[in-house]
Amino acid sequence: MPGFFLVFEGGDGAGKTTQLTALRQALADTGREIVVTREPGGTPVGQAIRDVLLHGEHVAPRAEALLFAADRAHHVATVVRPALERDAIVLQDRYLDSSIAYQGAGRALEADDVRGLSLWGTQGLLPDLTVLLDVPAGTGRERRGEVHDRLEREADDFHGRVREHFLALAAAEPQRYLVLDATRAADDLAKDIEAAVRERLT
Repeated sequence: MPGFFLVFEGGDGAGKTTQLTALRQALADTGREIVVTREPGGTPVGQAIRDVLLHGEHVAPRAEALLFAADRAHHVATVVRPALERDAIVLQDRYLDSSIAYQGAGRALEADDVRGLSLWGTQGLLPDLTVLLDVPAGTGRERRGEVHDRLEREADDFHGRVREHFLALAAAEPQRYLVLDATRAADDLAKDIEAAVRERLT
């Protein structure tokens, strides 16, 4: 498929939005269409699912995994895949690795089952590059301040399991990941990310 699909992953408070914004600005000189999106919530359907998942009442773990997968299937079919077919650069905040880490490790579901749901729903679409911004759970909590959604409110041991699973996923597929210490200065991180992306775009 033409196009370039980049995903930012990492725990809550890792700085994904900051780095995505910086990369979008840096790539403006490429002359290519740049599509910025997120999961959950990159479509009107996804926004309704996001409200349930992040701002609603308790959701059973398996239902949570299914809702994330449903959002992803619709999002890829209506936003991501059409953009890639137009040869656009898609910059996305979270994708299937978040489900594997949060619902697999965090909720103690079978990681292969969670991954399988998303691969089926997206017809096997994987990013060209996944940027993993790695921060300790305590650092992420400090950065988030006093406002927390339903997942952010989970205890540090939950977020610690999520972090370790992200790192395990990256270690298993190093060619698809750029793992960065997100406690570093934001400008330094942005330079590393831009350099890695430009290398892959050439």
